[in-house]
Amino acid sequence: MSGSPSERAIEWLLSSPDPSVRYLTLVDVLREPARAEAVRSAREQLPDGDRVRALLEGQQPDGGFGDDPYIKWSGVFWRLLSLTELAVPASDERLGPAIDHVLAWLTSEPLFESVNGLPRIHASIPGNAVAYCSLLGRANDRRVKVLVDVLLETQWPDGGWNCDESPTASCSSVHESLGTLWGLIEYAKVTGDVAVSRAADRAAEFFLERRLFRKRSTGEIVDPEWLRLHYPSYWHYDILQALVILSRADKLSDPRAGDALDVIESKRDDLGLWRPEGYYWGPRHMLEPSSLGESPNAAVADWGRDGPNEMITLNALRVMRSAGRL
Repeated sequence: MSGSPSERAIEWLLSSPDPSVRYLTLVDVLREPARAEAVRSAREQLPDGDRVRALLEGQQPDGGFGDDPYIKWSGVFWRLLSLTELAVPASDERLGPAIDHVLAWLTSEPLFESVNGLPRIHASIPGNAVAYCSLLGRANDRRVKVLVDVLLETQWPDGGWNCDESPTASCSSVHESLGTLWGLIEYAKVTGDVAVSRAADRAAEFFLERRLFRKRSTGEIVDPEWLRLHYPSYWHYDILQALVILSRADKLSDPRAGDALDVIESKRDDLGLWRPEGYYWGPRHMLEPSSLGESPNAAVADWGRDGPNEMITLNALRVMRSAGRL
């Protein structure tokens, strides 16, 4: 490959066998119009990608996959999250029953409790669900509105959310707040709901005040793991995923995102690509068959563990483009 590091990275992504990677590179990085032949071709192939087919394999008549909706990482909740990130079209008839399965589960019991006057909620669960429901054409479902109302009601004064039941907890959790921010962003885009947009701005400020990975009081790095690159991150926090979500709210022109962008740029390898620095999943073929039912981290799709990573490289280029650095 020749050209600048970014040109080499784009060329590498466009040679991917995964149509989702090619499509998202064309649309999000190169900003090609929807009518472009290459975009249309990749879009038509999206349902046939190996990862998409793996994520939809074994779907049951009830829309689920025969296990707990939230089981890591094979439950329908997580499959929908990955399918959305792979740009599966909302028109795919298999998605509707899967969404109904998740919404029925999420609205079947109370989602939060209060401790010491502050609500405690695993907000990333309804937050991520609101995000993919909004992107997949289900923002007007009354159950999605129920989840959104819960998120508005449970937002902490600092702009985030927390599930910590300790009475002494006084700061929101980045893990619970990032997916929730994404949900509010996408719901506000679709519905134009002003209250939700304001809540999303408050949540974005929670991250920007900390420059995504620093303590407000001292500027120290909160957790070195946040600076390591992963894909998928699932519910875990890292700065690349935070930059991706903030880019969807058009927040990367804020100078407080600069430190995190600098870190991402510094991690590009000699080929102009990015590599994973940690994993929250394991390939199923690496796990003993007898342990598959017990392992909480058996991935359904193969996201790549050796060498440069397509999705991490794609996300790095996306945020650089959004920040005007590409």
